[in-house]
Amino acid sequence: MELSIIIGLFILGTIFGSFYNVVAYRLPKGESILYPGSHCPKCNHKLKPLELIPILSYILQKGKCVNCKDKISIFYPISEIICGLLFVICYLSFGISFDLIIALTFTSLLIIVILSDYYYMIIEDSVLIVFSILLMIEIYFINGLDVLLNSLLSALISFIIMLLLKLFGDFIFKRESMGGGDIKLMAVFGLIIGWELSIITIFLSAFIALPVSVFIMKTNKNHEIPYGPFLSMAALIIYFSHIDINMILSLLGS
Repeated sequence: MELSIIIGLFILGTIFGSFYNVVAYRLPKGESILYPGSHCPKCNHKLKPLELIPILSYILQKGKCVNCKDKISIFYPISEIICGLLFVICYLSFGISFDLIIALTFTSLLIIVILSDYYYMIIEDSVLIVFSILLMIEIYFINGLDVLLNSLLSALISFIIMLLLKLFGDFIFKRESMGGGDIKLMAVFGLIIGWELSIITIFLSAFIALPVSVFIMKTNKNHEIPYGPFLSMAALIIYFSHIDINMILSLLGS
C-alpha cells in the first residue's frame, strides 16, 4: 500500500513539476500559463500528448524537439524528477494527514520560486500571493484561528527582520543586497515554520550558497546569483527535518 502511494505521489509530482516549469517560465514574461499550449520555443511546434509525458518524453525524444531537432534543456526532466521526489518526501515526513496538504502546497510554492529565480532572478508577487492565501486557508481549516493568527504574526516578524537585513546590506555594500521577492518569501517561511526558524534559514542558506557562489564567481565574475533558490532549499531542509527551535537552542547551549 505504502509503495503504491509513493509511486503515485512521485508520478503526480512529475506532472505538477512539468506545469510548475511552465508557470515559472511564462509568468515573469507576462504570458498566460494556459494559452498557447506547450510548444517548442524555437519552432513553435505544438507538443502532442506523447511529447508531454514528464521525464519519459525527454528520453524517447532523445532530448530533442521532434520537429526542428533543437535540443531540449536537461533542466526540464531534472526539475520534474526533483518535484516528484519532493512530493514523496512530503509523504514520508507527514504521512497521510492534513499536514501533508500544507506540505505539498508549501513545497509547490518553493519549486516555482526556485525555477523562476533561476530563469529570470524574479520571484513573482502573484505566485507568493496565491500560495500564501492557499496556505492561510489550509492552516485555518486544519489548525484553527489561533494557530493562523500566530502564523501571521510570525510572518510579519520574519518580513521585518529580512527587510532590516536588506537595508543594512544596502548600506554596507552601497547597492541592492537582495531583491524584494526574497523579503516577501521570508514572510511565507514565517507563516509555515515560524519566525525563529526563518532566521535559521538565512544562515543555512548562506552556508549552502557559499561554495556555489565561489565556483560561479571564479568562472564568471559578472554573473549575478539568485538567492531565492538557496533560501528555499534551506527552508525545505528545516521543514522536512522537523527541527524545533528549542532543539537548536539546547544544542547551542550544550
